[in-house]
Amino acid sequence: MNSDENDTSLDPRDWAALRRAAHGLLDQALDHAQTARAGRVWTPMPAAMKAGFCAGLPGAPSPPEWVAEQLASLMPYGVGNTHPRFFGWVHGAGSPGNMLAEITAAAMNANLGGRDHGAAQVERQVIDWCREMMGFPESSGGLVTTGTSMATIIALKVARDRALDWTSRAEGLGAAPLVGYASEQSHACIARAFDLLGLGSDALRRVPVNADFTMNIAALRDVIDADRRAGLRPFLVVGTAGTVNTGAIDDLTALVRIARRDGLWLHVDGAFGASLMLSDSLRGRLAGLEKADSLAFDFHKWMQVNYAAGCVLVRDAQAQLRSFSDRPDYLARGGRGLAAGGPWPVDFGPELSREFAALRIWAHFLEHGTGRLARVVEANCAQAAWLGAQVEADSQMQLLAPVALNIVCFRMMPTECADPDRLNDEIVVQLQESGVAAPSTTRLNGMLAIRVNLTNHRTRQSDLETLLSACRETAQRLVATGRY
Repeated sequence: MNSDENDTSLDPRDWAALRRAAHGLLDQALDHAQTARAGRVWTPMPAAMKAGFCAGLPGAPSPPEWVAEQLASLMPYGVGNTHPRFFGWVHGAGSPGNMLAEITAAAMNANLGGRDHGAAQVERQVIDWCREMMGFPESSGGLVTTGTSMATIIALKVARDRALDWTSRAEGLGAAPLVGYASEQSHACIARAFDLLGLGSDALRRVPVNADFTMNIAALRDVIDADRRAGLRPFLVVGTAGTVNTGAIDDLTALVRIARRDGLWLHVDGAFGASLMLSDSLRGRLAGLEKADSLAFDFHKWMQVNYAAGCVLVRDAQAQLRSFSDRPDYLARGGRGLAAGGPWPVDFGPELSREFAALRIWAHFLEHGTGRLARVVEANCAQAAWLGAQVEADSQMQLLAPVALNIVCFRMMPTECADPDRLNDEIVVQLQESGVAAPSTTRLNGMLAIRVNLTNHRTRQSDLETLLSACRETAQRLVATGRY
């Protein structure tokens, strides 16, 4: 057996072949990004291609050229969020420049759980930028996460642990009857966090909303008082800065007052709405956010960083450390060498193995700056206001919620229509399948709505005009069949 046959290295046998494959794939990826405005929004993967994913586990190696071909073949079959007429869900469009960060991160293959290395310095600077951007004090803690869902779990764990004086870390919840509060329009990740943290999703009180879909503050006070009388322990209130259904922003200043009055932890879900803090003209809508005890938000939504990249900020960094820092012997701190440089990210969250997502954020902000990112947010809000006005001016359309931010909820209402819910559901499906546009649906006050979310830096008014034209044409054609 020669040395080559006994070689266990995964380095390529032919570096030149890998270079050719890599350069070719990069060119194809850049072409894909450059033409993102053209063609279909969503393209379903062909059945024959799907069948190929039923193949068994590969046992033998494949040449890099062939692997690159397989990778390139996937590019046309994404969810569609890079296209300017992807309106359905709160996805960012990403940025071509982030490919450079991805290449660098892959080359470094850094684990961002701990130890003293350059990647950790990048994440620390990103967290410093987040504090500055969101108005949090220098004494706050923070962590880059995969998204707002994980950020919420981290923040609510700190809130839970503080409420129980950190005894829960070793003793569990015991009989502690903790309850928290969020609006009926809050994101499902809040209840999921209650479940995962052992509180039980029933311990999250769903507070009624006003006509504009913001939390009803009087109802919140009433339910808190009722829970106290019942012997329960209110510990948390969650404010939403941009609900996923309508973009509504809860009265964060009022929630600050209630949290201070009742000794509650105030957490803000700012998944996409926190991006308003980038804009001088829109920041005022989030008054009170900077006084929250914790904040969860995403970079991969309105800030356009490539997936996945979120953040949690906790006002009291020491509280966050008390909730997570617990080093085993093999992770002991040191004053010198790789064991130095603490506290480490693992001291602020549950994961030791963490990708270098901070590099995507860091490079993105260096490339574009906050001013350019703010203009994207401002443009999308202006586009939503324009679309809402067009809907209100059309007698065949009905606006189902105020346009609070970047989301427009409406439905087609032709005079001959017998079943508006079925009609509008079918309109959305046909728009998606045709590749013309990709809105989604939701329900507001029992009515099915066409939901248009605007978090794409490529979207122009002409894209909205195309959407409206397609909605009108599809509605007219479907009603003419007599089945709607």
